[in-house]
Amino acid sequence: MFEKFLQQSLDDLENRSLRRRLRVSSATTGTSVTIAGQTLHNFASNDYLGLASHHDVVEAAVRATRDHGAGAGASRLITGTQSPHAQLEEKLAMFKRTEAALLFGSGTAASVGALQALAGKDDVILLDRLSHACLVDGARLSGAVYRAFAHNNTAELRHHLRWAREKYPQARIFIVTESVFSMDGDIAPLRDIVDLKEEFGAVLMLDEAHAVGVLGHGGRGLADQLGLSNRIEVHMGTLGKALGSSGGYIAGTRTLVDFLANRARSFIFSTAPPASTAAAASAALEICSGEDGDRRRARLRQLASILDPSMPAAIHPVIVGDADEALRRAEALRRLGFFVPAIRPPTVPKGTSRLRVSLSAVHDDAVLNSLAQILRGMQPVADSGTRDPDTVCPVCGAALVSEKCKVVCRSATCGYRIVFNCSEF
Repeated sequence: MFEKFLQQSLDDLENRSLRRRLRVSSATTGTSVTIAGQTLHNFASNDYLGLASHHDVVEAAVRATRDHGAGAGASRLITGTQSPHAQLEEKLAMFKRTEAALLFGSGTAASVGALQALAGKDDVILLDRLSHACLVDGARLSGAVYRAFAHNNTAELRHHLRWAREKYPQARIFIVTESVFSMDGDIAPLRDIVDLKEEFGAVLMLDEAHAVGVLGHGGRGLADQLGLSNRIEVHMGTLGKALGSSGGYIAGTRTLVDFLANRARSFIFSTAPPASTAAAASAALEICSGEDGDRRRARLRQLASILDPSMPAAIHPVIVGDADEALRRAEALRRLGFFVPAIRPPTVPKGTSRLRVSLSAVHDDAVLNSLAQILRGMQPVADSGTRDPDTVCPVCGAALVSEKCKVVCRSATCGYRIVFNCSEF
């Protein structure tokens, strides 16, 4: 029965063009990837500044491996904290202009661990509807009451804040959003969100995973670009995108970092990241915040203007709608020599499947111009009108069903639900 359940679930995903398969790839440069013997122009990587294969970054990782071994051997609180971890945390705090920073094994571990530790059952979390799945998971695991507000809709956020203050007057309220959204490439109305946060006495957790290295002075992110860094309580980011390594971090006050080191389960109960990844990230930070980083950001903006001059980030979605059609277009691009992934639910809401073009500062103009011409030549797909985010699960993309005093996901394996007091409505 167990195997039957597994196979039926896989068959269901296959029938809806949502099944994923692992593919072995070998990268030859920062802009090409070899899959199944075919070398393709790679427009799928988040290596925005091209630092993953930078000589100084690679050499830093090699030296740290020789000095400290291939693994840390224990959790950070036992014997796993090595000098490259401490050095990276000092650099991250200086980079983000905060008192301290804490390194996690991944961006997901940082998000889930922080939210689960900071919020509890007597608190309220309000998050942007298009927030990354790890932020949704962290909100759910915290046990707090949580509600999503329409994407980048500050009017609805204000409504939710007012509701939370009236309904839960003793609660701590957390606002959670991304600065650059991973699948749309658009940016949050951060000034307005910070103003609302302060008006209602809330705490803001900002995920800058796709902004660090790309926006702000020295690549410090959107908060720095807008001069808002000192008005944000919890800064979150990753090391595996523009910084070319792996891991995640939380930055803020020393008290916040000490609290998380004692309460974040994904930090306490996980073996420390290898010293090599921390050393690589430190080297990347130095490049990112220097003149070479500025040149790479300028180059990235130049390339981005080829696709869409109005987009400030390195992410450029081409909305298709239907998952099967998105797969067909991705395959057509592969035959032409381009690796541009088809992004489907649950990564994006149902009815918004897309091609996601991800740029790097080391891409070639001529290659990108060829891709842009091909994308413009693809026929648009008519909007089916089925993309209302209020009717689809933000976790798995299945339909949401309204029941008495709650909204639940139709999928039996998802478990997403929002419970509320009917007297409020």
